[in-house]
Amino acid sequence: MSILVGRETRLVVQGITGREGEFHARQMQAYGTQVVAGTRFGKGGQRALDGSVPVFDTVHEAVRATGANTSIVYVPAPAAPDAILEAVDAGIGLVVCITERIPALDMVKVMPVVRAAGARLIGPNCPGVTSPGRAKVGIIPGSIHLEGPVGLVSRSGTLTYEVVQALTDASLGQSTCVGIGGDPIIGTSHLDILQLFAGDPETRALVLIGEIGGSAEEEAAAWAADHLRDIPKAAFIAGRTAPEGKRMGHAGAIISGGTGTAAAKVAALEAAGFRVAETPGQIARLLVEQGVAAS
Repeated sequence: MSILVGRETRLVVQGITGREGEFHARQMQAYGTQVVAGTRFGKGGQRALDGSVPVFDTVHEAVRATGANTSIVYVPAPAAPDAILEAVDAGIGLVVCITERIPALDMVKVMPVVRAAGARLIGPNCPGVTSPGRAKVGIIPGSIHLEGPVGLVSRSGTLTYEVVQALTDASLGQSTCVGIGGDPIIGTSHLDILQLFAGDPETRALVLIGEIGGSAEEEAAAWAADHLRDIPKAAFIAGRTAPEGKRMGHAGAIISGGTGTAAAKVAALEAAGFRVAETPGQIARLLVEQGVAAS
């Protein structure tokens, strides 16, 4: 079992004829993901990926013709909010938005529509989701994964790659790895993913990667303290040396008004039973020390 994506995923790539869309669609297809359709208005009727994938003008047409149930957005920031809304309006249940630099005010308008439709958005400005051996929807390199019991959720794309590689090097495979994105307004939080992992019998250990800014990590920790006490857990918080009021990396990684500090997040996670690493490379060892066996 996995969360969010798996063998049942039927993916439509919005922006499949663009440079990034085509490149990553090929990578996802090569990994084994069912890439069933692409969209680009004005290019309906063409075929992409060496003729293996039909291109449609709209997501509605793609869903009707192929039964697509998941979308990934590779369109420029000015068009990305409408692309998300188009996918949701077409009945897509899971939308993964890779696009970065979408204005927060645009996402404020998008999120109520997504929630009202009962859909889930991962991102924006995220690396996507991989369930090793089942499906890859995003830009996380497939080669760094190993199938196993560790569920991972992260705000940082780069740290996702680093930690997944370290887990694989230690023969600690992953059930699903989710990069939720580091913007101030995102569709899915750490807490949301922990709740999904709690319902997955194949996820028997957890890794949470957070960073300064906001209170998402503290909220996830509070829930984990009551519901995930008995599962091995490790975490890492980036930005420990960041000064107040200075953005570090992601748009959401900023300490303001004394809130969102690394110290507060570390304290909350430790109180919930997470072993908190000082460096990303320590995470695999912390899981092994809690009894997580090699895959």
